[in-house]
Amino acid sequence: MKLYSYWRSSAAYRVRIALNLKGLDYEVLPVHLLKQGGEQHQTEYRSINPQGLIPTLVDGDISLGQSLAILEYLETRYPEPALYPQAINERAFVQQFALVVACDIHPLNNLRVLKYLKRTLQQDDEARNAWYHHWVKTGFTALEQLLNERNWQGPYCLDGQVTSADACLIPQIYNARRFEIPMDDFPSLAKIEEACMELEAFRRAAPENQVDANT
Repeated sequence: MKLYSYWRSSAAYRVRIALNLKGLDYEVLPVHLLKQGGEQHQTEYRSINPQGLIPTLVDGDISLGQSLAILEYLETRYPEPALYPQAINERAFVQQFALVVACDIHPLNNLRVLKYLKRTLQQDDEARNAWYHHWVKTGFTALEQLLNERNWQGPYCLDGQVTSADACLIPQIYNARRFEIPMDDFPSLAKIEEACMELEAFRRAAPENQVDANT
């Protein structure tokens, strides 16, 4: 199994967490998002992933992009340990939580959006940081409310079970801290982060522990 990854890609980070939680062996193939105009745009990588986005998982003759599609695939093909609960209401909650991150927070703040704000719309660092902070805080506020409404007990998003919701949340918190967004207003999310980072699967997936870290 091969994972085309970039150490700071939060989407790739999600998949690394899932692979580690399921105890699967995989080879990381770094794709640098900045060097040479971005290696993800080169013909060789485009032949693997037509979107030119990270990550891509190759498992035998199956090649998949889009991190949430990869998580669903891993759950179906390698069901144990489960990253999705069996109860329909709990599964829907986990999916909702993950989608808030993957569809409503992350797409507005990823590298290509920030580049567009800077290069095409000519926004300065202050404006881009304000944009980033606004959308992360909006999403995190919603996630805190979701937890409160279901009488969250912890330590993970779905209380005692580690799920794909945690795999999506932790990379987003990592990015929030990179951009100096304080977590004081999001105490439940901060507690989930603390609990998850006690697990080897999350620590091993962390950006600073990747083969291409700081390159």
